[in-house]
Amino acid sequence: RDIGRAVSGPEDNKRAAWANGERGVFLVIFKQPGANVIDTVDRIKAELPKLIAGIPPAIKIKIISDRTTTIRAAVEDVQITLLITIALVVMVIFLFLRSFWATIIPSVTVPLALLGACALMWPFGYSLDNLSLMALTISVGFVVDDAIVMLENISRYIEQGETPMAAALKGAGEIGFTIMSISISLVAVLIPLLLMGGIIGRLFREFAVTLAMAIFVSLVVSLTLTPMMASRFLRNQHDVRHGKLYQISERGFDAMLDAYRRGLDLVLRWRRNTLLVFFVTLGLSIYLFVIIPKGFFPQQDNGMILGTSEAAQDISFDEMKRKQEELGRIVMSDPAVASIAMFIGGGGSALNNGRMYVTLKPRGERDASAQQIIARLRPKLDKVEGARQFLQASQDVRLGGRATRTQFEFTLQDANLDELNTWAPKVLSKLQTLPQLRDVATDQQTNGTTLTLTVDRDAASRYGIAPQLIDDTLYDAFGQRQVAQYFTQLNSYHVILEILPELQGKVDTLNKIYVKSPLTGEQVPLSVFAKWTTVPVRPLSISHQGQFPAITISFNLAQGVALGQATDAVQNAMRQLGAPATLNGSFQGTAQAFQQSLGTVPLLILAALVVVYLILGILYESYIHPITILSTLPSAGVGALATLMLFGYDFSLIALIGIILLIGIVKKNGIMMVDFAIAAEREEHLSPEQSIRKAALLRFRPIMMTTMAAMLGGVPLMLGTGTGAEIRQPLGYAMVGGLAVSQVLTLFTTPVVYLYLDQFSNWLSGWGRGGAGRDRSLPSGASIKEAAE
Repeated sequence: RDIGRAVSGPEDNKRAAWANGERGVFLVIFKQPGANVIDTVDRIKAELPKLIAGIPPAIKIKIISDRTTTIRAAVEDVQITLLITIALVVMVIFLFLRSFWATIIPSVTVPLALLGACALMWPFGYSLDNLSLMALTISVGFVVDDAIVMLENISRYIEQGETPMAAALKGAGEIGFTIMSISISLVAVLIPLLLMGGIIGRLFREFAVTLAMAIFVSLVVSLTLTPMMASRFLRNQHDVRHGKLYQISERGFDAMLDAYRRGLDLVLRWRRNTLLVFFVTLGLSIYLFVIIPKGFFPQQDNGMILGTSEAAQDISFDEMKRKQEELGRIVMSDPAVASIAMFIGGGGSALNNGRMYVTLKPRGERDASAQQIIARLRPKLDKVEGARQFLQASQDVRLGGRATRTQFEFTLQDANLDELNTWAPKVLSKLQTLPQLRDVATDQQTNGTTLTLTVDRDAASRYGIAPQLIDDTLYDAFGQRQVAQYFTQLNSYHVILEILPELQGKVDTLNKIYVKSPLTGEQVPLSVFAKWTTVPVRPLSISHQGQFPAITISFNLAQGVALGQATDAVQNAMRQLGAPATLNGSFQGTAQAFQQSLGTVPLLILAALVVVYLILGILYESYIHPITILSTLPSAGVGALATLMLFGYDFSLIALIGIILLIGIVKKNGIMMVDFAIAAEREEHLSPEQSIRKAALLRFRPIMMTTMAAMLGGVPLMLGTGTGAEIRQPLGYAMVGGLAVSQVLTLFTTPVVYLYLDQFSNWLSGWGRGGAGRDRSLPSGASIKEAAE
């Protein structure tokens, strides 16, 4: 008679997968470390036709998810942003100089700097990705600064009657040291980024190196090619008849300069009030830094949503399949979803858990971001009884930790497992009440049913039955043992032994299990020498971290909530619960990296300031003048932080890069003023007030030009809406806001700070008698002869 039945099916029938609602088999491909992901995907796609030709026609091969789609779109969007930035910068140059060749000469710096940077990136093994392209884009705004300053100085001498060759030699010699100071100190700002450790350091090292390369190439071009082209192509414009646009812009600039002259004279008369404004700005920048919401990385929308489903811990596999399919239908019904892949079982996960990978349509074909799609799917998914679906937008940067249902992790550890299992649900319930969190979940599974089998060894020994034989018999019934393998011309098949499906999962089945006695050969019922009991509540699994039992609670952020606000809320909740001292709670993964960054951000900014101060101190051989130059920074900090808060951005690592870049960019205003003021004092024997006034008026045009170029270089980043724009926007807002506020304030506060520090230097000289004193040396070329009046 029949003792069983043979069926053709999967080797493991406790796994199931679906692609767009149809049963399927997933093949997940990971690239090798160091391989180019786009090249890898292109080569895989090229092999697909060969693979399809060798399989039965009934089997369909489809690409469900391709991460390079968003990478290609992001790179294309950055390239467009780069072109727009170049166009805006060239427009600024033309509006200020209003001459074809005067516009072309500094504009040549942009392609040369970008090409030179790309050529130098090759030996470092860098590729054109989001970070390097963002660095090249942001560099466009200030690689032209050196050329603009050089060209403006040469043009000024040509307008005074010098021949183009003489003006180029004289202007380049006079301004060369200033340009070197601007570029070297700007590169120096990037040194702390180069020295950052961990995954964040590796990410930003590429950004910093790329940026430094572009700056270095622009410095070389500005000191060599720019004066040469100016000597060949620039001409005196006095006898040239200009059109209405030139005349209107010239009158506008003259009006701006006249207004600045009157304002400068006013602040020089009311120095104490102006100095008070400086200190208020300094205090305000510190205050804004303390209160601004802190984040880690901006939440990205890279076109993919990750999902984890969870059902009751005692659910059957067939019932879990039905729940998973119902959840999948709801997600697939959203108009923004392009495809969906999901599975249950396998991967070491429990049978009551499922995984889902949702690919969204391109940004231009959907009406909502990934976070908005998750928000509108959440109430629909919550209606599925007996199951929960947790969704999170896929992020390019996710650090450490373990696979969790939601994005951020908070782990509880305790040497006492019972105490840990008691307090974890209390912590979970508390965190679920916090308005800053969404989708709070836990990996604790303590409601599993455990069956304990107790063997009477004496009774078993009478039949000659050893414990190993009992174990083998139970494994034959429930363990899916492979007992044979047979081959055909096209394939091979494993023969898997198990009891009938209708007998699985029932305790009564043990009464039908027989063990063959080695002594008599008879089949002995398992119940003759064994008893079993069920325990209704036992952990399905026990996780460990650092050798201690651990339970991880994960969460997403509520809309508009920064990660710093969420971590503060979690820590406050733990204090309110009054948990025992043996219960240790700590953030893991991305949240842990964020907490560690909170302590390093102030140190990073301080390191950048110290490095710039030391470089400027070496260049000027003075400890006073670098302070004057650095006095331009608080206003930039106020502008950047206030702009981020005004537009609802938190202070993330990308915004931090913007602040560090501002340290390098904004100080150029001070460098240009201080250089010319020192030269005027030394060579024309002017008083400090006369010299700084003359320098401020003389350098007003190049200061305006370079700042406007840098600002417009950040505008496309700020206003970008394409793929990957979430990463670039905080950088754009920080730079544009910082430059706008600093431009207004530093034109007035820097001369006043210069005068007060000059008095302080004189006091030190008189008090020290033999100290460093006031240093008027300037290792540059010709003197300044003409007033800006």
